[in-house]
Amino acid sequence: MTSRLLPMLCTALVLVCFSTAEAKNFRWSSQGDAATMDPQSQNETFNNMINGMVYEYLVDRDKEMKLAPRLAESWTNPEPTKWVFKLRRGVKWHDGSVFTADDVVFSFNRARESAVTFKLYSTQAGVARKIDDFTVEFTTDQPNPVMLDTLANIYVMNKAWCEKNNVVKPLNYTKKEETFATRNAMGTGPYKLVTWEQGVKILHTKNPDWWGIKAGLYEGNIETVDYRPIQNAATRMAALRSGQIDFVLDPAVQDVISMRNDKSLKIWEGPEIRLIYLGFDQARNELLYSDVKGKNPFKDRRVRLAAYQAIDVEALKTTVMRGLSRPTGIALPSASGAGVPASMDVRHPYSVTKAKQLLNEAGYPNGFGFTLTCPNDRYLNDEKLCVAIAGMWAKIGLRVKVERMTKANFFPRVQGRDATAFLAGWGGGSTDAIFFLKPIIHSKDSKGAGESNYGDAKFEALDVLIDKLEGEMNPALRQKMINDAVKMIHDEVHTIPLHTQVIPWASRNNISLVHRPNNVLGLIWVKVN
Repeated sequence: MTSRLLPMLCTALVLVCFSTAEAKNFRWSSQGDAATMDPQSQNETFNNMINGMVYEYLVDRDKEMKLAPRLAESWTNPEPTKWVFKLRRGVKWHDGSVFTADDVVFSFNRARESAVTFKLYSTQAGVARKIDDFTVEFTTDQPNPVMLDTLANIYVMNKAWCEKNNVVKPLNYTKKEETFATRNAMGTGPYKLVTWEQGVKILHTKNPDWWGIKAGLYEGNIETVDYRPIQNAATRMAALRSGQIDFVLDPAVQDVISMRNDKSLKIWEGPEIRLIYLGFDQARNELLYSDVKGKNPFKDRRVRLAAYQAIDVEALKTTVMRGLSRPTGIALPSASGAGVPASMDVRHPYSVTKAKQLLNEAGYPNGFGFTLTCPNDRYLNDEKLCVAIAGMWAKIGLRVKVERMTKANFFPRVQGRDATAFLAGWGGGSTDAIFFLKPIIHSKDSKGAGESNYGDAKFEALDVLIDKLEGEMNPALRQKMINDAVKMIHDEVHTIPLHTQVIPWASRNNISLVHRPNNVLGLIWVKVN
């Protein structure tokens, strides 16, 4: 090597090292994997978060969870049932094509054919019509007091891309369909999907042409995002402590206390907008996966109430959740956010004696057996919750087989109404009550209501009330209706509310981020220091 070449080589090496140091790679993990890259086929918070790296809403939530303009720059509500949105100009899809009103109209029409709650949200948003290339009008059947919240649920897709790849309809995740959109994505968002090796990794790279960079929305410094699903909690936390990963979305509950004292780590925590609850098959005349033949015990309110009163939520909070839960008697993801008075937060009292009495009155003095279906990688200590509850039910004669499975199997099961009893959660978005009442409590209809009412419970008076409050524009009257609905759910034991979660995140101490109560990691705010 000549002396002349040596300085040139050293300079090149310095440049390479400098470039590598500046290109920040963010490595993170949680216990589960994404379900699909089709953003309108599975409405689950983690899956929506992954898709939100690529796709965008017309309006979205900022650091403080306030709704802010995204693909729509502004809007007006000239008539009670009409909204007009001005779209952001200069937005490009990842393939370089221009974002227009055609994409918005197509996306909301596409979402109306979803097999999950995106169908409901699109119906609530009304009929989309193109006024010009950058103006869209939505016309609803009735006034929508939470129109902007509604729009913050439908990702906008590229019409031409969907047509080219034969994905003009959302895939049916419940039936485990696969299409080109299962593993491929092309949006307008801050990141581009590079690869998804299911169960191994999801890799994204920063989109240098994202409109939000010029708008000042990109406050982080990461260039690549490397997600690794690690189901085993001990392995996941060991990877964080050793520095193999930078962030864990769902640290093991039992490790949170010790991690607070580890100077190499940071714990971020706060209440989540999410209700953890139990539901039952209340539709079939004969209960599935049960030793009861010819009838369905859960059609009887006394049986549901017995199951409710046999659960000691304070014990669950202490022994299972290690304090990371807030027991509630109100079946909503956020009672305060929904305006429900604290005085209504009263549970049916825990009483093994009363629970046994109720079962005896219902004709089951010796109890009965059934299966409780639970995810083991979706909510905080979900499997342990189910095991503990099964133990509590055993005290009143309910012989419960706990069926544990990954969320990839759990959601198709319950969405397909193939469960006797189940543990589920709902929340992560708007705190308005309608976003729980309509998909979870209302009975199933052709417009998307009740899509996540996995037990197909039906109470006509509740349906009527929910339908009325959905379009009620008088705040005081609407609040009274919400309160009345909450009371009816409580009285009928439509579901059994357990608690809302307190969500901890864990990171290396060189990471800065924004912790929000929707349990969604905003990657555009993440910095690797």
